[in-house]
Amino acid sequence: MRIARFVVDSDPLYGVVEDDKVHVLAGDPFFQGIKTTGVSHELDDVRLVAPIIPRSKVVGFGRTYREHAAELGNEVPTEPLMFLKPNTSVVGHGDPITLPAFSDEVSFEGELAVVIGRICKDVPAEKVPEVIFGYTVANDLTARDAQRTDPQWGRAKGFDGSCPLGPWIETSPDNPDDLGIISRVNGEVRQDGSTSDLIWSVNDLVAKASEAFTLLPGDVIMTGTPAGVGLVSEGDVVEIEIEQIGTLRSVFRR
Repeated sequence: MRIARFVVDSDPLYGVVEDDKVHVLAGDPFFQGIKTTGVSHELDDVRLVAPIIPRSKVVGFGRTYREHAAELGNEVPTEPLMFLKPNTSVVGHGDPITLPAFSDEVSFEGELAVVIGRICKDVPAEKVPEVIFGYTVANDLTARDAQRTDPQWGRAKGFDGSCPLGPWIETSPDNPDDLGIISRVNGEVRQDGSTSDLIWSVNDLVAKASEAFTLLPGDVIMTGTPAGVGLVSEGDVVEIEIEQIGTLRSVFRR
């Protein structure tokens, strides 16, 4: 099932996407369940927005793919490397993203993101599926020059617009540990990987995040990016496609 958040007139609504329609839900599915209202819209007639604005946090993981760590000259960490993005970094499918004035080296990173469905802490890996609401596509935008100079990654990873999510949440892909990830810049393929190449499984990463933080409904866990990342410039269009989920599109400006 695909759960979208969208705008028709003003206030965002949630809906179930089926074929070319979106069926409006009664309230917030994270707290009120999946209840349709009987109202539907053509998908082309609505504007998709970020499928979730995290209640508290986005937890990111870095260097979870060996080839990506190598391409940036980094060692693979012995433990998953965590960082946080504020919820003000989240934007949706198709939203224009203003490149930050403090950086001349913003890089795209296509990756699978996990959306948490209920409050949890210290979740064993085998129990992780019980706390997941679904999965979406993410672009972990990173200011590489700030990442090199700042002792912590808050500015490099957390600037406004640095966390595009969308186009919707897929609640039940066949196997989150075997999903193809393709990133295109202006139509040219730059990343072509799979979550099967993750050093740690998706469940292991969520479990590790839950050791450090209490996870709340709507929190997002970003699982890291495969090799092939690169810089974006004004006017570039980045499309990140994840098998069984969809394609997230972002346009960049100064």
